[in-house]
Amino acid sequence: MSVQQGFAILVTLCGVMFLSPVLNNAQAQEPVDLELVLAADGSGSIDDAELRLQREGYARAVRNPRVLEALTGGIYGKSVIAYVEWGSAQSQHTIVDWTVIDGPDAAAAFGQALVDAPRQAWGYNSISNAIVYSQNLLETNPFRGLRRVIDISADAGNIGGVPLSVARQSAISSGITINGLAISRPGSTRPLRAMSLEAEFRDQIIGGTGAFVVTVDETTSFEQAVLKKMILEVSGRSKTDLATLPQLGRLVFAPE
Repeated sequence: MSVQQGFAILVTLCGVMFLSPVLNNAQAQEPVDLELVLAADGSGSIDDAELRLQREGYARAVRNPRVLEALTGGIYGKSVIAYVEWGSAQSQHTIVDWTVIDGPDAAAAFGQALVDAPRQAWGYNSISNAIVYSQNLLETNPFRGLRRVIDISADAGNIGGVPLSVARQSAISSGITINGLAISRPGSTRPLRAMSLEAEFRDQIIGGTGAFVVTVDETTSFEQAVLKKMILEVSGRSKTDLATLPQLGRLVFAPE
């Protein structure tokens, strides 16, 4: 055997060794109807009371009968959710890891874990790195969803991290939908920008199949806006009667 042939065999074996875990993982992935990352703003502009309000809103939304029915009413009868809070380009944290939602008990356990977890995120306000982090969670988990969604909430536009356009396009190109919740309230510490936060979400952040942004402002209940967003997000735009959604919170779809 020549040196060249031996080297070629070694490269082949190394390739097989490297690929085998990936292939085995793909074969072992558990099928679910939806993989959803809730990526909530935990930056410095969100105080402790607002952070708790966010968490409690999501915890109640997951337990809501209409949301729970959508999470468990698909082909596989179950979905998975992970909850992330993020801040600066160096601060993304999984607050509640992937949880299979297959009924009321699982939804209640997810909600309890969420409200009980300590705060971790700091700094502000890298939406782009939050998208990168969330995409990695979707691509490395042990599940295979019919749909994959990243839900970004923020009270300001992107500051720091990888270019937002790069992070966004990477997720969309992988078949991931990015939805948004724009938290636009008087007195926010977000810096002045050329466009409204809702427009920034619409034009620069959300994308993919059926993508949308819901805006929370001084006239809107955060909890109702979260519920509206979760119903639409979990059910899928094509299956949702928009007239039956909670009326609070402006809803804008991405251009098709």
